[in-house]
Amino acid sequence: MSEEQKRTVKMTLNRKFGVSEKRDERRPRRDDAREDGVAGERPFRGDRPRGVHGLREDGSRREGETRFDRERRPRRFGDKPFGGRGSRFGRGRRDGEPRGFGRDAQAPVYRQRPEQKAELVDENIDEATLEARSVQAEQSADSVSNPPWFRKLLALTTEKGREREGKFLGEGVHVVEELVSKHREIVIAIYAVEGFENEELIEKINDADITLHMLSAEQMKQLSSTVTPQGIIAYCRIANTKPVYESSRSVLTLVDAVQDPGNLGTLFRTSLGFGSDGMVLGRGTVSPFNPKVVRGSSGTFLRVPFEFDIDLIDHINFLRSKGYTIIATDLHARQALKDIPKHKLRKMAFLVGNEGAGTNQYLIELADETVKIPMSSELESLNVSVAHGILSYEAAQVQEELK
Repeated sequence: MSEEQKRTVKMTLNRKFGVSEKRDERRPRRDDAREDGVAGERPFRGDRPRGVHGLREDGSRREGETRFDRERRPRRFGDKPFGGRGSRFGRGRRDGEPRGFGRDAQAPVYRQRPEQKAELVDENIDEATLEARSVQAEQSADSVSNPPWFRKLLALTTEKGREREGKFLGEGVHVVEELVSKHREIVIAIYAVEGFENEELIEKINDADITLHMLSAEQMKQLSSTVTPQGIIAYCRIANTKPVYESSRSVLTLVDAVQDPGNLGTLFRTSLGFGSDGMVLGRGTVSPFNPKVVRGSSGTFLRVPFEFDIDLIDHINFLRSKGYTIIATDLHARQALKDIPKHKLRKMAFLVGNEGAGTNQYLIELADETVKIPMSSELESLNVSVAHGILSYEAAQVQEELK
């Protein structure tokens, strides 16, 4: 081996471990710096010994170079703010480059909510306001704006007027469609606002040979029981079908003083949905022909056989003689419906009560069985229409098993 090959080269490392030897090309060099970036180059910040940052050659501290001043600066990548020009996160996305790179990756994306149409407010008008409208129309001497036929219609917005005339009003597109399609025999006439645009419904009315009258917007507003009327009302005779109590197997609902029209409308819809054989409305319960009940049931209340203004004490004894098991809901009951022997459930009548006071305690004592709906102890009771829906579902399951 030659002398040149045996020569050993010794180097002294004076850099910190992990610090790149490469010159930071982004920093401007001093005028006397060489092209190789060794002599005269301004040292990279990471090469300074710990504890001497911001110090002059004489050891004094430079203004604005304290550790706390540096911590208030924005986070930097090199000497430029992260994502600034020259960084791949700050440039625009090049042609053919996938999304997620360039400006698309850094720029925030602002998504706007889709434009939503304001929902129509369907607030009920209270009974006192409807009563006042009717009284004012009766006392009005203006036969042009309040002709006799219109005053008669306006009287049907009150309970007294419906009882006196034996008629009721069904308001809304779905209600009118239901009455025209399923109960044509009780519909006397249809009243629509000028400019009513539901051509399909108008065609059904004409096909059913029902007289269609036009009202002004103001007249329709006075007849409506809602703040935002749908522009069509059916003028009908009061009629209903009674339940058949002699059936060998049936499910009935006894309603004790439910006063909220919306709740009663829901009871009718639930009864229809689960194949109930009828409803018996006790005294103190809101009229089934109340406009809000009619609308709450979507007009389907006439498809459920029912009786109204009934003395429930007498009727419970009558149903028991027909083989019905009277079942009341009670918070203190110890059993659920499924725990009652099946032979008692061939003919059953549920007893549901008032929203606030619940079912009359005397009626509960007359019942053959009391049941509870299993639920969390965090809640004391359920809304009457919700409880009725659960019981109706369970009753339908029992009736299916008994077939």
